[in-house]
Amino acid sequence: DPKDRILNFEEVPLGYNEIEAQQEALRCIDCKNKPCVAGCPVGIDIPAFLKLVGEKNFEGALKKIKEKNFLPAICGRVCPQEDQCEMVCTLNKPDKGREPGGVGRVERFLGDYAMEHNLDIIPEIAEPTGKTVAIIGSGPAGLTAASDMVQKGHDVTVFEALHKPGGVLFYGIPQFRLPKEILLREVQGLEKMGVKFVMNYPVGKAESLDSIRDRFDAVFIATGAGLPWFLGIPGENLNGVYSANEFLTRVNLMGGYKFPDNSDTPIKKIKRIAVIGAGNTAMDSARTAQRLQPEVVYLVYRRSRLEMPARIEEIHHAEEEGIDFNLLHSPIEIVDDGKGAVGAILCQEMELGEPDDSGRRRPVPIEGKVREFAVDTVVIAIGQGPNPLLSADGPELERNERKGTLVINEEMQTSFENVFAGGDIVTGGATVILAMGQGRVAADAMHRYLMTGEAKAPAGDDGEVCPNLT
Repeated sequence: DPKDRILNFEEVPLGYNEIEAQQEALRCIDCKNKPCVAGCPVGIDIPAFLKLVGEKNFEGALKKIKEKNFLPAICGRVCPQEDQCEMVCTLNKPDKGREPGGVGRVERFLGDYAMEHNLDIIPEIAEPTGKTVAIIGSGPAGLTAASDMVQKGHDVTVFEALHKPGGVLFYGIPQFRLPKEILLREVQGLEKMGVKFVMNYPVGKAESLDSIRDRFDAVFIATGAGLPWFLGIPGENLNGVYSANEFLTRVNLMGGYKFPDNSDTPIKKIKRIAVIGAGNTAMDSARTAQRLQPEVVYLVYRRSRLEMPARIEEIHHAEEEGIDFNLLHSPIEIVDDGKGAVGAILCQEMELGEPDDSGRRRPVPIEGKVREFAVDTVVIAIGQGPNPLLSADGPELERNERKGTLVINEEMQTSFENVFAGGDIVTGGATVILAMGQGRVAADAMHRYLMTGEAKAPAGDDGEVCPNLT
């Protein structure tokens, strides 16, 4: 119940039981073209694992998934299946009242089943190649590349700047969406496969990229999008203004809501808060703020509900939990309370005009319509750019001048021959599963590079095919 769950950080969706998972899996018609496989960024054979679930062969289904994805408990929770595998499902006929197969929920069930029954599905590891690989960043792209490379027989070390593994999976996604014990157990599975983790080690500061390149035969950069974007309006330097990255990191990674009894990192005592944005990060921020027991949580977005980029499920949960949606409002100033802290936020009321380059209708100001929200905290959740720490250490790395993302070729190589990159450091802020897909393609190219000196697949061999990477 929403009134109960906003009092704690326990997981909200309860997931399927065995009977429900079987019933859902049996809806799959195993169609000839299998569009769901093409819709999956990591190319999971979805009909095959659903068939095994329908036969109650849960261990076999887990093995089938882990051929392509070693994080089913995570992906089943946070991947936007409704825009990928489920969207192209042959059963998906909304005009006829038919819904797609519940791929994500069955995947989550299998991941949870493995944990409940202590099933360690360790894939086959190839004979050692003698080659060493450094993975910089332990987010979804880095973890996927590490998994694939260790299976191919390489000696893999993952370097993580923070004190916990998982990158955005740990610091960015709240406990009520992704319990951290699930993430840590999946990482332990990698350790059992032979992957080594070095924590509290920001490459670019603790050690230079050049030094890493000298020590390892190949390097994969997966440092993510840790640079928050701001609005560029007056008052953003006031006390009480957070980027979504800082706000979520203080709560998720550092346990700020438990300060001072069980955490050394505080989070500001909030009475009234405005969260700016309408993506998944904004929903995470607003729903997290609600659990800190303020008087009100405003969500402020300059377009209408139709244009909100967050998952429908997250929007629904936020509304259930009492988030106050204020659509067609665009912040123009954060007001000083006279003591250097946030006292209010001024928002211009908007209306929708013609579509812009994104295909969404452009918000247009309504002259003379400005609204003031009395708040003491503002969280800005309008997106983020690539983490600049490592790029600053390696100025020779070619970057996109406008976005700051690393430039790669079709083989995921950077301007350094033995350095590859993938995930948000290449795409900008994107989805977990997209980052994983890039980690998989990069691992395939790195393996070819290490074994042949050439990352490009030979004629007639396209290597790892992950069709939905854009």
